[in-house]
Amino acid sequence: MICFWMKGVNYQMNKNPVVSSITYLQAHFARLFMERHNLDVKDFLDLNRKKDILGFLRLGYEPFHLTGDEGVLEELDAYVYS
Repeated sequence: MICFWMKGVNYQMNKNPVVSSITYLQAHFARLFMERHNLDVKDFLDLNRKKDILGFLRLGYEPFHLTGDEGVLEELDAYVYS
């Protein structure tokens, strides 16, 4: 298991390449989403508890990893704020 930090949040990446790819995608878009909406880690985690943002990204991994950042962020905004 490999660990890395994203703005104070510990993420663990399994050595399984699919799990690692999903975890990387979640961390990448969590960071971009926080920057886009000026959220700190606590605010993001609170929102994630309510809306399961990381679960949404995990379920959407197949189309999201083939989509550009802006497209995924638009999907996240629609999911979270609708």
